[in-house]
Amino acid sequence: GLFDEVQHPLLARAQLPDAVLAGIIDTLSRDGGGNSNTAARKWINYRDLSVQQLGSIYERLLEHAVVPAGDGGVTTRLSIFGRKGSGSYYTHDDLVKLIIERAVGPLVEERIAAFEKRSGELAHSTRPRRDRLFALQDAKLDPAAALLDLKICDPAMGSGHFLVALVDYLADRTLELMADAPALVDWAPDEQQYESPLVRRIADIRERILGSSKQHGWSVDVDQLDDRHIIRRMILKRVIHGVDKNPMAVELAKVSLWLHTFTVGAPLSFLDHHIRTGDALYGEHVARVLDELRNFGALFHQSALIRIGAATEPLSRLSELTDVDIAEVHQSKQIFDTIVAELAPVNRLLDFWQGLRWLAPLTNKKQLQSDEYRGLAALLSGQFGELMDVVASGSVAADKKEDVPAAEAAHALLADIRTLAGREHFLHWEVAFPIVWRGLADGRPQGGFDAIIGNPPWDRIKLQEVEWFAARKPEIALCARAADRKKKIAALQKADDPLWSDYLRAKHRAETAARIARTGGEYPQLSAGDINLYSLFVERAEALIKPAGIVGLLTPSGIASDLGASKFFKAVATHSRLAALFDFENKNVFFPDIDSRFKFCALIFGGRSRRFAETRCAFFLHAVAELNDPDKQFVLTAVDFAAVNPNTGTAPVFRCRRDADITTAIYARLPVLVDRRGDKPQAVWPVKYMTMFHMTNDSGLFKRRDELEAEGFYPVDGNRWKRGDSECLPLYEGKMVQMYDHRAASITVNAENLNRPAQPVAATPAQHADPQWLPEPQFWVATDSLPPAYSPAEWCIGFKDVTAPTNVRTMIAAALPAAGFGNTLPVFVADNGAKQFRAYAPLLLANMNSMIFDYLARQKVQGQHLNLYIVEQLPVLAASGYEYDLGDQTAADFIRDQVLHLTYTATDMTPFARDMGYGGPPFIWDDEDRRHRMARLDALFFHLYGIDRG
Repeated sequence: GLFDEVQHPLLARAQLPDAVLAGIIDTLSRDGGGNSNTAARKWINYRDLSVQQLGSIYERLLEHAVVPAGDGGVTTRLSIFGRKGSGSYYTHDDLVKLIIERAVGPLVEERIAAFEKRSGELAHSTRPRRDRLFALQDAKLDPAAALLDLKICDPAMGSGHFLVALVDYLADRTLELMADAPALVDWAPDEQQYESPLVRRIADIRERILGSSKQHGWSVDVDQLDDRHIIRRMILKRVIHGVDKNPMAVELAKVSLWLHTFTVGAPLSFLDHHIRTGDALYGEHVARVLDELRNFGALFHQSALIRIGAATEPLSRLSELTDVDIAEVHQSKQIFDTIVAELAPVNRLLDFWQGLRWLAPLTNKKQLQSDEYRGLAALLSGQFGELMDVVASGSVAADKKEDVPAAEAAHALLADIRTLAGREHFLHWEVAFPIVWRGLADGRPQGGFDAIIGNPPWDRIKLQEVEWFAARKPEIALCARAADRKKKIAALQKADDPLWSDYLRAKHRAETAARIARTGGEYPQLSAGDINLYSLFVERAEALIKPAGIVGLLTPSGIASDLGASKFFKAVATHSRLAALFDFENKNVFFPDIDSRFKFCALIFGGRSRRFAETRCAFFLHAVAELNDPDKQFVLTAVDFAAVNPNTGTAPVFRCRRDADITTAIYARLPVLVDRRGDKPQAVWPVKYMTMFHMTNDSGLFKRRDELEAEGFYPVDGNRWKRGDSECLPLYEGKMVQMYDHRAASITVNAENLNRPAQPVAATPAQHADPQWLPEPQFWVATDSLPPAYSPAEWCIGFKDVTAPTNVRTMIAAALPAAGFGNTLPVFVADNGAKQFRAYAPLLLANMNSMIFDYLARQKVQGQHLNLYIVEQLPVLAASGYEYDLGDQTAADFIRDQVLHLTYTATDMTPFARDMGYGGPPFIWDDEDRRHRMARLDALFFHLYGIDRG
């Protein structure tokens, strides 16, 4: 009844799932207080349904998974990681506007500047004024009309939030330029003032809509056909481009855009040519495929591309159609359907070649001689016809009996790849948007978007077992140890559970996607290590824009600070391609469902030929409005980026210009811990860095207390367990340690907590006061599992890897007893013998725990990890710096004494005390005394680093 009442095919045309339609209808039929409101059901109010509401519907649907029901049907179940896995989180309006203004704004200003320049040239021309005005009114020169020639895309658009905001932004700017243009042509006489060609174009569209309405007997108020509504339609049809892998998101994005640009008396605009379903990260380039086909001797005629290239020419006409009546909508659809049909053969060929990379990657011609590639060899040789035609048909037939095996193999390969392509939604950008890349007929398409904007998913490609099983078999996800989880997963195989096959497919799919990203050649800068989707989108965006285009994306701040991103970031930051880096701390302001400590940034950078005079920076922002504070926003140069991170060139994190001045001055005076700029690393102190056990990968080596007891182990001094000659040591984790305190917390396990089952329980004052008390770890590990490099050590230095620049202290280090250490507690051990280590290790420990060192460390940490590459690039005191006299002792002697008192508070650190030359009992824990000692050390290191009160 709803659709009949409004007599409009909006929602029916979108082909949305029933659940989505129900949500939209429910939203439309309620007022702000949740009461039924018949008037709200009328079409004229549909446009009041905001993109936020549609986005909310989409996100909430993702939180439910469709699962089999006991009666043979299906039902839905809450999927707590559903939204995280798709990276679907509503982006705050202020952030959307910031990205658009910084990425699209410069493109607008350039068109204004070009118009002003031409106007100035014509002002001094001897040509008649009428001719000069006519020359200025060229649609490609007029600034308002020029905005409609922009091609801007969101490659991970979700429900269309960025695109809706972009329509508004460009509509406002277009109206401003139409109004301001006459003032820019001050040499024109009053009776012949300059007028944008859009004025006449808008008037024509308005008259056509009114004429069509009158013809159909519709009553239309001309006030509802203002310039803004009509310009929005023009922008929507010509400028806006979007992609998403989720078909439901694509349809919701169309609905969002239709609602926002609805014009009374006119049908909905045709959008299928610019809003596409597909995986923005995986697809082929026409030129690359043709080159590879030739290298493998495939039969392929260029005439096919010429025919297809000619078929794309009507696309220009399609974009010019404003769909003011249903006839134009049908015309738009007819043109697009024709183009899709003509492009289908090349699209399927590209699907086929991308599918080969997933199923059976080719590296050389010799592979074609093996039985595994029999079907492919036959296809490439032209045995069954030209490759494009065979792939387009999807089948082959053998004319001779001896050709049957090859035909069957080829047919099976075609079927497998067609299934794969249908599942993965490969997107071949040049074919998906042929008007953006011209020259398809030549096999060498050229072009790209003027700007890429958006908020791509922030999730790893690697299959996350806890998240995957949480929605399918929670008892597996709840396993505290990865080793226990793997046993339960293996049990699925033994039980022939269908979930085992689903798991294998999902795991293989993720591993294959990661392999293609690493080896496919599309992501040479950002595909190392544990790949995150956002990093691939950044590199994809760089490839999709024109050389002078601009990218504006919201990404985790790691894009500017992580080691894996350093090659990319250094390239843009040190070549003046970085326009802005605005770093935000979440603090539940922007993304309530994401950890409040998480940091993300607005990254604005240019194409390979784009240069910016300066880079605007701001860090630790909690609101976009803080960018108006001159103390928050400042300028950094390429030299600044390189000076404070000499090894990687990644971004520092300065809160203000004063931070930058202090930090760069320290770097000018002191060496970094390890300088890797030369052929051979230069280290101030000969220490060896080590991460001993990975808490997930090595979990099979860990034993719980109940397991030790069951195996016949018994406890001994130092929180160790023995059984004959076998001995197990406690496994320390970062959460158990604080500054100069290896007994800060025990571990308790809450098996019901999927995200963080192991939690610290802080030591009580009474426990700290007892030198015999030791913290309870989660696990113990056998001594014969310790790495050889560590085995002789009786103590070492460790620091907390998991941290944040917003914590009270970012760097937290302590001397630690002989034990096992998880990856959240990396350690430094001797690299040149125990004797030398005893002498300098307390000095290095005090240096790392000093307030000035912490100040420098927090300038580098963007995420939640204090990685080795960050620590190595921090300035430290060399041995000569500790020769400073303090009365009758040196700074080194004073520091060693303070560190001894702060560290030796328990009997398990007796080896440390002995190496410090002390043979007495542990020092009794005294909070007040400890505060004074650490304050003295902080004051001393400020002085040694050259920091005064000024």
